[in-house]
Amino acid sequence: MKIINVVESMVWEAMDSVLDQKPGICRCEKCRTDIAAYALNQLNPRYATSKLGEVLVKTASLDQNIHVAILVALTEAVEIVSANPRHEKGSISE
Repeated sequence: MKIINVVESMVWEAMDSVLDQKPGICRCEKCRTDIAAYALNQLNPRYATSKLGEVLVKTASLDQNIHVAILVALTEAVEIVSANPRHEKGSISE
């Protein structure tokens, strides 16, 4: 297994639920990756090198309220990216 940032996988897992709360927000690949990048830059990474390590990091993250921090970072990222999208005008995908 390669080194993974567990927070990154958690951001991707939470993204759809955040976007579902914001009707009309573009869901194109460029906007989604911009949202993820913005959110990840607001969060501390948590690295693992195995599935067990990934589970342990996620379990430890429950005590550190990382889920709340991820939702806050994603919500802010959605607002920032939707106000300044970098995609072509005709490529909006809801």
